[in-house]
Amino acid sequence: MPKNRSGGGLTATQQAAKFLGVAALSGVVLAGIALPAAGALGLAAKGTVEGFDEIPANLKTPPLSQRTKILDSKGDMLATVYSRDRTVVPLKDISPYMQKAIVAIEDARFYKHGAVDLKGILRAMNRNVQAGGTAQGASTLTQQYVKNVFVEEAGDDPDKVAQATQQTMGRKVQELKYAIQVEEELGKNKILENYLNITFFGQQAYGVEAASQRYFSKSAKDLKLEEAALLAGIVQSPSRYDPVNDAEEATKRRNTVLQRMADVGDITRTAAKKAQATPIKLRVSKPKNGCITAVNGSSFFCDYVRKVFLTDPVFGKTKEERAKVWNQGGLTIRTTLDPQAQAGVQDSIRSHVYKTDKVATAVTLVQPGTGKIMGMGQSKPYGFGPNETQYNYSVNKDMGGSNYGFPTGSTFKPFVAAAAIEQGKPATQIYSSPYEMPYPTVSTCDKPYVNLNGERVPNEDESERGPYALKEAMAKSVNTYFIQMVQDIGLCPVVQMTDKLGVVQGNGEKLPQSPAIALGSKGLSPLTMASAYAAFANRGTYCTPIAIEAVTTANGKSLPVPKTTCSQAMSQMTADTVNTLLRGVIDSGTGRQAGLQNRDSAGKTGTTDARKNAWFVGYTPNMSGAVWVGSPSQSVEMERITIGGVYQDKVYGGQVPGPIWRDAMTNALGGLPTPSFNTVNIPDPPDDRHEGRGRGRGRDRGRDGGDGNNPFPDLPPDNNGGNYGPQRPGHGGTKGP
Repeated sequence: MPKNRSGGGLTATQQAAKFLGVAALSGVVLAGIALPAAGALGLAAKGTVEGFDEIPANLKTPPLSQRTKILDSKGDMLATVYSRDRTVVPLKDISPYMQKAIVAIEDARFYKHGAVDLKGILRAMNRNVQAGGTAQGASTLTQQYVKNVFVEEAGDDPDKVAQATQQTMGRKVQELKYAIQVEEELGKNKILENYLNITFFGQQAYGVEAASQRYFSKSAKDLKLEEAALLAGIVQSPSRYDPVNDAEEATKRRNTVLQRMADVGDITRTAAKKAQATPIKLRVSKPKNGCITAVNGSSFFCDYVRKVFLTDPVFGKTKEERAKVWNQGGLTIRTTLDPQAQAGVQDSIRSHVYKTDKVATAVTLVQPGTGKIMGMGQSKPYGFGPNETQYNYSVNKDMGGSNYGFPTGSTFKPFVAAAAIEQGKPATQIYSSPYEMPYPTVSTCDKPYVNLNGERVPNEDESERGPYALKEAMAKSVNTYFIQMVQDIGLCPVVQMTDKLGVVQGNGEKLPQSPAIALGSKGLSPLTMASAYAAFANRGTYCTPIAIEAVTTANGKSLPVPKTTCSQAMSQMTADTVNTLLRGVIDSGTGRQAGLQNRDSAGKTGTTDARKNAWFVGYTPNMSGAVWVGSPSQSVEMERITIGGVYQDKVYGGQVPGPIWRDAMTNALGGLPTPSFNTVNIPDPPDDRHEGRGRGRGRDRGRDGGDGNNPFPDLPPDNNGGNYGPQRPGHGGTKGP
């Protein structure tokens, strides 16, 4: 029994029979209609049932690519990204005027014929003979839909697009057979719905909903008669009839559509004339595609989300599979970004560092215990112009960051302290801490480190002479103290601790086992530092950072997402001890300018060799944040420099990054609970320990002589991208904490 199809028309069997009955004619006719010449008949020359049956007819309609929405943690829009700007809508949500207009101008007999319109073929052939060329085509809406499927499946591959649109007889006959299949399986109304959702309307708009939004800033269901006629007219030649660039041509085409609608009885002559007399009134919305359009400075976070999707196996076993899902789009991605925290980050950045400054800043906030990235921003905006960049200074190279991260200075020292405490060293540990000393021979996980070049390390000021206990050495950031601590416990416990805290260099490599790492000689990213410090806030449990909370497809199906992995990196007692030590840095040490009002907070300052980088990394029990300030190309020494409109004679970690951290955290934490740290009692050393030595000035900077190797290639700056320039031989690129 033949299947019923919405809108009537011939059954598939009748269509095939009728087609085959005029096969001899159609091979010639099609050549005259759709092709400039009939030289390459190809499959059309097969005028037999057997030849026609040999043509494969298993059209697999791919899901239509659509825009993907990236949301913050509250469900508000951050950005939309797409390879095709399209929103698929059902036929009931498309204006009846639009449905009638597209049928009238593209295939007026759509509801009367089958997949092949033989009457239309003969009419077109007659017109083309009279014109002496190809004046009129005879493709039905169903055939046009099939061709659009081929184009959609080709994506952005130019070779595949060319193949999908090639005007060969074989392609035409194949389209005919596919059209028969589609008519049998879908029926007229579904074909019309699919056609209106797949076809291109110019101005980067695919499908009628995107087109309606682009040209009129309204939904397709609300299109008026004259608006629907305009969109229907564009389809034949989106560039020629573009109303944005050529209103006159677009108006002529629209009026042709209106006349055709009246001719076929869809509207009255009076309605057509009234609509034809109405001037085109556009309300154009500019395309908003990609992370560059993300709100409130979240472009770099948006790009990080994209990188996560394209690299994490949870979204597909291969990069090709992941890219296919991403490019297909239609996803709703809810992220971890907290709008309040992000606003705090951006407001603080704008207040302290200008995008036109010689240096930049990057700020990242994460939530202890969950690994959620709450805020991420930087002073150089996402873009391609002056003082803009595509490099995300907050993350590692493989996720779009700078080539090596940035040397961290003394913000690395808490990792050394945590390793020592885990090895049984007391929080009252005292070392002689001279003003200057050579790098000592130090045990490693392999062979010992030996200072073959005689490199030496000084403190920031000659008055900084020991002995010091850990509490004061941390507050004043005494370099020689931590070098002696590394000499005492060896480097293996330090790198084992940093491994547990997810600390790798910005290029993804593990830290080298040389004493210079104790003073922050190697480049790390703000996200790495904020996540590692979050383990202190979380009483020793480290959680890998995450950016995505949920993903749903266009049909509402939930996809698996990457989960944070939490593990105990150190004992709770060790973490509590470090928290106590780093509270002292803010209370009375180098980080005083970073202190928060009425909140428990802890942190550490850092300033590197030649003041090319300055850091503050700090946290409360419920938020951890890292702030870096410096030259992305490592070419600017921050002395006698103006940053954010404020002149700085010499930049220290507590002086510029500290206030950025303070303001960002204050805003991010507004209205949130104010939990306290679990602290331990660390007795002060005997008073006689201070006899015969200077008290020091408590600055956060000293010299790091490095490991005798140049860790960065001799590369010039690259569009603010973070390639390091030449470093002095024998130096690890940092000067202190």
